[in-house]
Amino acid sequence: MREQTVWQFSDDRGQMSMAVRRPERVLAYVQAGATLWDRGIRPRAIFGSDHDDHAEPDRAKTGSLPLTGVRYLGAGSALDVDTLLSGEPDLVVAVSYGGGQVYGLAPDTAKHLEEHVPVVVIDVGRARTLAEIGDRFGQLARSLGAEEPTTATQDMDAARGRLRTLAAGPDRPRVVALSPAGQDRTHLARPRMWPELRMLAELGVGLVEPAQGPGANWSTVGWAHVAALRPAVVLADIRANATPLGELRTNEEWSAIARAARVLPWNPEPVCSPQAHARFLTLVADALEAAIRRQ
Repeated sequence: MREQTVWQFSDDRGQMSMAVRRPERVLAYVQAGATLWDRGIRPRAIFGSDHDDHAEPDRAKTGSLPLTGVRYLGAGSALDVDTLLSGEPDLVVAVSYGGGQVYGLAPDTAKHLEEHVPVVVIDVGRARTLAEIGDRFGQLARSLGAEEPTTATQDMDAARGRLRTLAAGPDRPRVVALSPAGQDRTHLARPRMWPELRMLAELGVGLVEPAQGPGANWSTVGWAHVAALRPAVVLADIRANATPLGELRTNEEWSAIARAARVLPWNPEPVCSPQAHARFLTLVADALEAAIRRQ
C-alpha cells in the first residue's frame, strides 16, 4: 500500500516537495535558518555561502538564532553532499537570487542533494518585495507547524508607521547604504536591488541612488565620494566579507563621515521575519529622528 503524503510545499521554482510526514530535521542556508527560527521553527543545521567562513557562521546573518545545538556544516563550494546529509535532514531550505539556482552551493552539489532529500527554495532576489519574501517564509513555517507571530507583526506595522511619518517631512535626512571594501574604496548600494532598502524607499526614506555605471548591485567609489554626499545616516554592511569598521579608524575620510552621521549596522542578507524587520525599522527611525533634531 502506498504511503499517504501528509506534507507538501510548492517552492519559488514551482517545484513541489512532498513527504509522508511533516519534516522536523531541517537543514537551511543561514539566512533561511535564522528566519525560520524567528517564525517558530528550529533548524537542526545551517550552511553558508562562499562569502562566509568555513569554520563558523557569520553572526551578522544569524539574527537571534541560538547557535548552541544548531550545527554549522560549513560554506559554499567546500561543502559536499555527504557533509550536508551528515545530520540526516528530512528537508533543506535554501534561497535563490533569481532563476531558481540554489545560492551558496555548487550547482552539482545542489543537484545531487535533491536526489536524497526534498529541497525548498525561496526567492529572496529583487523580483520580490521584503513583505513578499517574508510571506513566503511564513507560509513555509506554517506548513511545518509554526504559529503566526501576531505580536511581532503588530510591532513591525507600528515601526513602519513611525518611519513613514518621520520620512514625510520636507527636509528628509540623506541616507547612504554601503559595504566597506578597504581603506581606499567602498561599495555604494543601489537601493532598488536590495529588498530591505526598497522597503525603506517605499516608506519615504531619502536613500541616495548612486550614479549609473558598472555594477548591478553596487557602485564602487572612493571614500571621498561618500564624504561629499554628506549623509546624515549610513547603513554599513557588517557581514564578515565586508571590511570591519574598526579597521577604518585611521582613514580620515571615514572618520569624518562617522563623526557627522549616525552609522547603523546593516545586513544585506536580512532575516526575513516581522521581529527582525521591526528591529531594523526602529533602528533607522531612531537615527532619522536624531538627524531631524540636529537640522
